[in-house]
Amino acid sequence: MGERLRKEREKSFGKQQKSKKSLFITGTGTDMGKTYVAGLILKKLHQCGLSAAYYKAAMSGNERRADGSLIPGDAVMVKEMSGISQPLEEMCPYVYENAVSPHLASRMEGNPVNLEQVKTGFEAVCAQYSYVTMEGSGGILCPICCDEEEIWLEDIIKACQLGCVVVADAGLGTINHVGLTVFYMREKKIPVRGIIFNHYEPGNTLHEDNLRMCEYLTGVRVVACVRDDERELDISLEALKSLYE
Repeated sequence: MGERLRKEREKSFGKQQKSKKSLFITGTGTDMGKTYVAGLILKKLHQCGLSAAYYKAAMSGNERRADGSLIPGDAVMVKEMSGISQPLEEMCPYVYENAVSPHLASRMEGNPVNLEQVKTGFEAVCAQYSYVTMEGSGGILCPICCDEEEIWLEDIIKACQLGCVVVADAGLGTINHVGLTVFYMREKKIPVRGIIFNHYEPGNTLHEDNLRMCEYLTGVRVVACVRDDERELDISLEALKSLYE
């Protein structure tokens, strides 16, 4: 897509109402635990009495019900973890069976992602709930559609005017992964509001040093660390709410 067309599209979608609080959850790659972290975030918001909702533009790798319809697995997981009452039908406009990137899944199965429909669904959720958490697919460079439209994850983030939290594995290699992700996002003028370490082990020398080095390298604070099988997000409500500003 040409730069002129990209700028025109961003401008046409750039009038989102700012009355609602929203946040985008991306990761340094696939299987970093974005959905699990999103579930913990929504659980905390919900248990504190706040109106919270979940949204994901495109979801791949889903199983089918007996009637043949696809189950939005990530949405089910977040709903069960958090206890929110939001209907599954509101959570994801594009659900695919094949466990591949959305652009390839839609090519294999049909029903390619349309950016305007994604934004319309997002705005509908924002009109009903006070805190809306959108989860991305894969890492920040995930292609969403490369056929009818060219859509990258960054296009969705910008269209919905979202700030981001980056979920990263606490272990070996994360300095490189976090650094590249944050530097790319800054190059694309995407606000990075915090980092969350997953699979974190308190007292682990490597994990603790990775935390310090990632903050030093990027200038972005690690706002929470999630241990395996964590049931509560270790962050104050005020600090969590501030990520949605």
